[in-house]
Amino acid sequence: MKTDIPMPESLLEAVPHAALVLDTAQDQVIAANRLAMQLLAQDSASGFAFAPHIADNFAGFLVCLDELAHRGRVWRRDIPLQDQNRHPLHCELRGTQIGQSPHLVMLTLIDLNEMLRHDQIAEAGEVQRLGLLEWQRAQAFFSELERQNQLILNAAGEGIYGVNADGKTTFVNRAAREMLGWSAEDLLGRDIHSMIHHHHLSGEAYPAHDCPIYQSFRYEQVNRIEDEVFWRKDGKPIRVEYVSTPIYDQNVLAGAVVIFRDITERKENERKLRDAMTEVQALREQVEQENAYLQEAIASERAHHEIIGSSPAIQDVLSRIERVAGTEATVLISGEAGTGKALVASAIHKDSARRRRSLIHFKCSAVTSDAIEAELFGHIRGAFPGALRDRPGMLELAHNGTLFLDDVDELPLSLQGRLLHALQEGSVTRLGDTRAREISIRVIAASRKPLETLVRRGQFREELFMFLNVFPITCQALRERREDIPPLAAHFLTLACKRLNTKMPTISRHAMEKLISYHWPGNVRELQNVIDRSSIISTGGKLQVDLAPPPLQDTHDPTSVMTDAEMTSVMRANIVNALRKAKGKVAGSQGAADMLMVQPTTLYSRIKKLRIQPEDWL
Repeated sequence: MKTDIPMPESLLEAVPHAALVLDTAQDQVIAANRLAMQLLAQDSASGFAFAPHIADNFAGFLVCLDELAHRGRVWRRDIPLQDQNRHPLHCELRGTQIGQSPHLVMLTLIDLNEMLRHDQIAEAGEVQRLGLLEWQRAQAFFSELERQNQLILNAAGEGIYGVNADGKTTFVNRAAREMLGWSAEDLLGRDIHSMIHHHHLSGEAYPAHDCPIYQSFRYEQVNRIEDEVFWRKDGKPIRVEYVSTPIYDQNVLAGAVVIFRDITERKENERKLRDAMTEVQALREQVEQENAYLQEAIASERAHHEIIGSSPAIQDVLSRIERVAGTEATVLISGEAGTGKALVASAIHKDSARRRRSLIHFKCSAVTSDAIEAELFGHIRGAFPGALRDRPGMLELAHNGTLFLDDVDELPLSLQGRLLHALQEGSVTRLGDTRAREISIRVIAASRKPLETLVRRGQFREELFMFLNVFPITCQALRERREDIPPLAAHFLTLACKRLNTKMPTISRHAMEKLISYHWPGNVRELQNVIDRSSIISTGGKLQVDLAPPPLQDTHDPTSVMTDAEMTSVMRANIVNALRKAKGKVAGSQGAADMLMVQPTTLYSRIKKLRIQPEDWL
């Protein structure tokens, strides 16, 4: 029959030893016999707490109660007791569970001193045997508890280890050993901080007193750390997140337990995601710049031109284009200004395997020497004053496409070595950055000056010349292939009238002879400018050829040579005339750049270089 009612006092009095009924949940004695009151020096048979009568080894008493709940009965002699006046008692503690309630137990306190006096001789051997047996049972019990605890710790997927108040390792589970590469023998009893937590990932020393784990077993702090590093036995770091929690023994801080998880793979995935997002952003910016570049190229008249002519020189150029376009060979195009070097580069690119990607046209003479490095190689934000955002250079924009280095003879000598290194290694590093970016580029270069001469003068690196001069193509001057002038003039006249929305005039024989007999120092570009200008001033249905408006009237012998200063003066005067005609407008339809057939950025650069002021054309 189930009952939770305490044992009647008359039955307790019948027990030949001190006995009491204890409510373990409340730590309250519900009933006690006279012998128990005398032994414990209590005035009342109930209502007092039993815990104060445990002199020491309270943990042992809790284990005793656990054994009692497990077995229903227990006895112990290793739990020191004391009476109300704190006088030590040498007793054997016997426990019996009452009824079905797990909280009601009867404790019998047998005064061992009295028993020893009664049985000192007769029962000495038996007591010794029983004591040994009980010790073995207790040892087996605790061994089983320890085994079960170890099974639980080793089954955990997280790494778990404990440290005492001195920072020495007390236990390490299997997951921790596997993640750290240390054995239990390596770690137990040793300062684990100096073995696995001694440095930050940056290499900076990590003092123990700054460690959150140290704070747990020194200052009773629970610390949750989301990103630190532990060091394996082989010296490799692992990224971890961990929780360090203080542990207590009878309300005394005894150390800390650390539970950690390896997050190296997660952090690596996060890094890859960040890098991917950065790359996506960079590609987006690159696509935007490529699109802007292509829009500018489309707007240029040159984008609609084709290589026109039937002279042997033109046929040779076309033949060489056909032979080299399908290869990855570097091409060096030489020829005077205005001979169509850019058209040759465009034709090679359009017939190459890289035609689906951009042809990046970089005119070395159109950028100031202090800006050309950033234009070629790009820069990151803060690389120099005014660098407000990351920006790829022409080398990056030409990745998987073609880079056309126009006027490569104008490239500063100080940058030629770096450019050669980037092209040979297939990688580019932006200004201010340390990370090299892989590039795959097909290079086409063009030069107005003979690079061999510049190499001899020490004005051009021989290694770069050898790199560029794999497949040379020469564009002949227009005066050396005069048979190409009639088809070119007709082609340019069609384009000019379409652009100006005017009726196309007829080119008379006299006009054509005038064009053919002219020496064309500006070559095809000058021919187009003449046709554009002539189409504007022509009346009466016939083309009126205006070869050289003041102050560019040609008074030189066709075979004469102009000095560099004279060429600069002619160029400056030509630009001033174009600006005057365009009323100061540089870009856009009928702007000065449009008349001169150059990019607006190129013309702005030349205006700055030649120090042309508004008062010059007003």
